[in-house]
Amino acid sequence: MTAKQEIQKIANDIESRSRDLRKSYLGKINQQKIDSSKAKSNMGCSNFAHAFAACDKGQQSQAADGAPVIGIVNAYNDMLSAHEPLKDYPDIIKETAIKNNSIARVAAGVPAMCDGITQGEPGMELSLFSRDVIAMSTAVGFSHNVFDAGLCLGVCDKIVPGLVIGALSFGHLPIGFIPAGPMSTGLSNKEKAENRKKFTAGEIDRSALIASEQASYHSSGTCTFYGTANTNQLIIETMGLQLPSASFTPPGTNTRKLLIEKTVTSVLDLNKKDSSLGEMLDVKSWVNGLVALLGSGGSTNLTIHMLAMARAGGFHITLDDINALSNIVPTIASVYPNGSADVNEFHNAGGVASLIGSLLDGGYLFDDVSTILGSGLEKYANKLEVKDNNLYWENRSVIKDQSIIRDTNNPFRSSGGIKVIDGNIGRGIIKVSALEDSEKKITAPAKVFQSQEEVIQAFENDELNADTIVVIKGQGPSANGMPELHKLTSIVGVLRARGHEIALVTDGRMSGASGSFPAIIHIHPEAAKGGNIGKIRDNDSLTINLATGNLDIDLSEDELNLRSVELNPISQEGVGRELFNIFRNSVTDVDDGASVFD
Repeated sequence: MTAKQEIQKIANDIESRSRDLRKSYLGKINQQKIDSSKAKSNMGCSNFAHAFAACDKGQQSQAADGAPVIGIVNAYNDMLSAHEPLKDYPDIIKETAIKNNSIARVAAGVPAMCDGITQGEPGMELSLFSRDVIAMSTAVGFSHNVFDAGLCLGVCDKIVPGLVIGALSFGHLPIGFIPAGPMSTGLSNKEKAENRKKFTAGEIDRSALIASEQASYHSSGTCTFYGTANTNQLIIETMGLQLPSASFTPPGTNTRKLLIEKTVTSVLDLNKKDSSLGEMLDVKSWVNGLVALLGSGGSTNLTIHMLAMARAGGFHITLDDINALSNIVPTIASVYPNGSADVNEFHNAGGVASLIGSLLDGGYLFDDVSTILGSGLEKYANKLEVKDNNLYWENRSVIKDQSIIRDTNNPFRSSGGIKVIDGNIGRGIIKVSALEDSEKKITAPAKVFQSQEEVIQAFENDELNADTIVVIKGQGPSANGMPELHKLTSIVGVLRARGHEIALVTDGRMSGASGSFPAIIHIHPEAAKGGNIGKIRDNDSLTINLATGNLDIDLSEDELNLRSVELNPISQEGVGRELFNIFRNSVTDVDDGASVFD
């Protein structure tokens, strides 16, 4: 069976499994299309006047005459470098709408928090849950029900998945996405990582570390490593929700302005054709997104978000689907942390267009899909060019640097970047695309902790100077919101530099920027729900076998069953955490997308 046939089979399995869910979803949005049309024509005059009271008189008249209306949902704030450029984008959208005899209004702003700011802090415990808050906020914005199309502006970790989930609840509309683009390249990711290790080892002081970090994160735009934010962009582009080459075109450029304008006219064209987001994203679109995730060596966080997003659109995707695809799809990109290049270098080497072109040529992507530009993914494999202040996608993008992007017949790895791990401790995933040995076997004693702070203390007390599998339990969604465990990366780097074999097992998350050491993450059932990870004790012998995909504790089933879960109470007070009890009490497991939505 060819790769194309295997991928088609996986798509067929997803479609068959999702038949009832998809039918229900399509029925809902088709009814919404009917109800929305009636609502706009029957809306009370006072309601209608309120909707357009802030418009000028000309647009008020246009609205009364039935001009198309675009609702904008914006994740702008100037705490986040990636979202700061979005401040000016609504004005460009509104001006373009006016030129096309339509109206655009900001329907809502949604919260957007930065894991880079909250990492290792209590606020990180709100991070995963913010995705579903953003989804609900998006729905509130579109609920005014006067819109003929929508545009969602956002970039980072939970923001884009939240916008997608919220937009799919209004899937009867055509809705496009607009990112901000990356900041320019600063201090190299390699040098930044080295300075973090030096600080952890006590070789440089805090002021030197801050100077290093500020030289890396230095301006507006998305961070330039290939973490969750940039993985979002690559996937959303491959799924056709934003324009070709929109992901990594820098902000503040004429090309970025033209992309914004073109996105406006594209959703207006889709409205004329009576196209809708919910119908546009079929099973092939979702499989394309997963293939892009795996082929690019993207963030592990997207394994959670893709399941949640797909379910919002009527598809039941599982970790087994991701694992099956990962066995087929080769890794053809090498971007930090999987390589030394950043996303600007990736973009200049051919970028998303070349990646899509390679995957299309290898038979790994479906071309017969709908996109914001219409039908077919082929245009997304073409180079973006500007001529006479217009955008063109006419010529195939060529790979310019084989050390960053490759053809599928010459991949960096023959399989995808993410692997599902099973065993008597539970089920989890590992990012293998950045590992030197993706088929390694490790047997070592466990050292059990319940927080990053406990690991740091053990490191400072010189208690980790041996081959060790660090276990951090009580980090799952229902325990404390499943925060990212960023603080561990530098510690592990120092220990490995000393020659120790170090691995991690946790029911929590690690960043899309991690992955250079064996980290079995997203273990479920989580400890807070009685999972066996909560039964591991110090010095238990654990074995990680990446070749077979197994994680096991050296205990018999009877011995394991006799043990109880040990978990200390976790504080849920302060920094707003007490407001999220309802989320912790109702969140699903990570294999269902860690969502509060049924």
